[in-house]
Amino acid sequence: MDLLAFFLLGVTASHAFEVTLMDSTDATSELGWHTHPSTGWEEVSGYDDKMNAIRTYQVCNVRKSNQNNWLRTDFIDRNGSIRVYVEIKFSVRDCSSLPNVLGSCKETFNLYYYEADSSFPWSTDTSWDKKKDSFVRVDTIAPDQSFKGIDMKGTQLKINTEVRSFGPLTKRGFFLGFQDYGSCMSLISVRVFYRKCLGTVDNFATFPETMAGAEMTSLVVAHGACVENAEEKDMPIKLYCTGDGEWLVPIGSCMCRAGYAPKVGDIACTACPEGAFKPSPGDDQCQPCPLNSRTMGKAANSCKCRNGYYRGHQDPLNMPCTTPSQVPIIHHMSSTMNSIKLSWPQPEQPNGIILDYEVRYVEKDQAETNSSVINSRTNTVVVRGLKAATIYVFKVRARTEAGLGRFSSGMMFQTRTKEGVSTLREQIPLIAGSAAAGVVFIVVVAVIVIVCSRRRYERGDPEYTDKLQHYSSGHGHKIYIDPFTYEDPNEAVREFAKEIDVSGVKIEQVIGAGEFGEVCSGRLKLPGKREMSVAIKTLKAGYTDRQRRDFLSEASIMGQFDHPNVIHLEGVVTKSRPVMIITEYMENGSLDSFLRQNDGQFTVIQLVGMLRGIAAGMKYLADMSYVHRDLAARNILVNSNLVCKVSDFGLSRFLEEDTSDPTYTSAMGGKIPIRWTAPEAIQYRKFTTASDVWSYGIVMWEVMSYGERPYWDMSNQDVINAIEQDYRLPAPMDCPAALHQLMLDSWQKERAERPKFGQIVNTLDKLIRTPASLKTVACVTPGISQPLLDRTLPDVTSFATVDEWLDAIKMGRYKENFANAGFSSFDVVSRMTAEDILRIGVTLAGHQKKILNSIQTMRVQMNQIQTVQV
Repeated sequence: MDLLAFFLLGVTASHAFEVTLMDSTDATSELGWHTHPSTGWEEVSGYDDKMNAIRTYQVCNVRKSNQNNWLRTDFIDRNGSIRVYVEIKFSVRDCSSLPNVLGSCKETFNLYYYEADSSFPWSTDTSWDKKKDSFVRVDTIAPDQSFKGIDMKGTQLKINTEVRSFGPLTKRGFFLGFQDYGSCMSLISVRVFYRKCLGTVDNFATFPETMAGAEMTSLVVAHGACVENAEEKDMPIKLYCTGDGEWLVPIGSCMCRAGYAPKVGDIACTACPEGAFKPSPGDDQCQPCPLNSRTMGKAANSCKCRNGYYRGHQDPLNMPCTTPSQVPIIHHMSSTMNSIKLSWPQPEQPNGIILDYEVRYVEKDQAETNSSVINSRTNTVVVRGLKAATIYVFKVRARTEAGLGRFSSGMMFQTRTKEGVSTLREQIPLIAGSAAAGVVFIVVVAVIVIVCSRRRYERGDPEYTDKLQHYSSGHGHKIYIDPFTYEDPNEAVREFAKEIDVSGVKIEQVIGAGEFGEVCSGRLKLPGKREMSVAIKTLKAGYTDRQRRDFLSEASIMGQFDHPNVIHLEGVVTKSRPVMIITEYMENGSLDSFLRQNDGQFTVIQLVGMLRGIAAGMKYLADMSYVHRDLAARNILVNSNLVCKVSDFGLSRFLEEDTSDPTYTSAMGGKIPIRWTAPEAIQYRKFTTASDVWSYGIVMWEVMSYGERPYWDMSNQDVINAIEQDYRLPAPMDCPAALHQLMLDSWQKERAERPKFGQIVNTLDKLIRTPASLKTVACVTPGISQPLLDRTLPDVTSFATVDEWLDAIKMGRYKENFANAGFSSFDVVSRMTAEDILRIGVTLAGHQKKILNSIQTMRVQMNQIQTVQV
């Protein structure tokens, strides 16, 4: 449901714009409104609350019973509005201050309206009585305060102001009617207005002035147009105008084209000056041309190398042009206890014949001056004489007649601990040499989940007679087909994964290595489409048929899915070497680490929006009869727009294979992520969509606690025992009660009682549409289960120092701030105010609230200690 996407970033700070249709205080002569009967309402001169002379209407026939006095305005043209507002200022006399009224006095009046296409709906004065029943009642208006009469200083008026609205309006205009049935009051002023959203520029898109909708909850769409030199970023650009005339954050956005950079305020795109460039569309600023390159004018998307200098085809555009170019990558081929075999590709533009290569290596954490050098005439080398179980950093550069090129980025590889046994680090080379490379490595390793081997299920011949039949009969709904039901797994790959011509694939950087081969980031250019960032998994040379089958099985699974909240497979390369799996690139990596890095920095609506995306992806998978079995925040990927996508479709392999990952713990003969898994799946290996719902509840808890580990430091067996005794995780700090209740519903012991993913999506939609429902914070109910599970409020008596306390509430980054400001003891910290927290440099609202809540808990605990001592 695209409508809900705008809630991911909250509501804009825009304010409603009001257009006045009628204001009685603007009258310079008699208003001349119509009354019935003539002995009822009377027009008089008066003063408003600022003592300005105005025309008003009053009535005070309280000593006569059965009053029914009507006052009707002139025709009011609605000017195209659908919903209008009426602001009424009035004063009412307290009935108790009026003597001898015989119980007929009232202190309220009614507001009505009557729609019409003409300003003359009444042909004669006598038709007034006949039309009264056609008026629509808006509300009965009662004063907040009334006045009692006259004292020595004169009349003591109490002016009330009330605003009412009505709609939808369908005719040209309307009349207002005021009915008095026995009050003593003065109608001081009446203002009629409507609201609209003013034209605006947001996210490099212009939006037209838009009238508010017919209901308070209405959302009127306004389609935007990208500003000059900008283009659409993802989906069509639109804003929603609320019933109150306020804009909500846009769906989609525009971005400055390549060669153009954003101005301050995200309202315009300006051309990069000469000597600067911007390689791709986006919000980045222009970069100065790298060394030995230049532009040919303004608005450049790349800088050309100067004569005699080169840049490899796979080199990023911000890399300096060199002579010759750099060795782009180092491959790890094999290891022993005292040697490592390496290879690397030849530089694409070597600037002459390569004479040899220089390999420089040093133990990790040793100074560069301690490095050793070995030369090779080929692009492979075996480095011998190394220590066992030791990490080394390797660099390579080429030498031609023009001289030595630049060293490659440093890469780390580890020798074996003993023959035949390798370590995890040995399989994952780390890119060193620059901060940027390090960031790329961390992000992309989080994005690309390493494919682990899968053992084909031991089962009889498949019953599928037609593998191309994707749809269940009679329903027209796509159903997931297990690729391991195919006798020839290559057939599943051909059916579900698109073959990509390797010429369109550009590997830019190795960011990791797994059991099957290397994991890279890169670019993909398909015919007729724009170049895009992708993640690339490669199958190492010398693979077996089974390794190739297992490697491509995940592609056969992903290729069956097509949903905005499920990771997208671009395709595979199987007709050339190396074999590759290519997926979309997710800039913010895995959800758990992303949340931990941004603790407290999102609104509740943003977090609920993330949860809604995950639930939508899981509903899609459930509708396809696919059971994930490893739903956790670590297996959710986040892109630059905070869109969450379900990934990692390999637990079926984990259940059959051994693994050193402590997350997956043996249970009933298999590997299962205990903390995320439903009890029936742990005990009986009964994995269903209902067990995925249980796991989703744990993901909700992870999100609302900003990546906290479920059940903290409890052992897996303790977790199993606690669940069996009906213990459940308490609400994270500041978690809305409605969300914690949805978690508890997902953790029902009987799987039939858990909600379906479709129901979860609908529930989250309702919460997003009514943000007020998220304001009630869940309370932790005292009870026997809480000492075991409630770790949200740390006991101050368990910490020796303020630093330990800050670490416990995950605010250790502010240790120095507290120390420098003199807040070094619990007695001083317990007296801190919100102003103190801001003054010492805690500027994030989420962090301020977290620290202040913990300080309040600290005060309670310290008071309890003092009470016990007394």
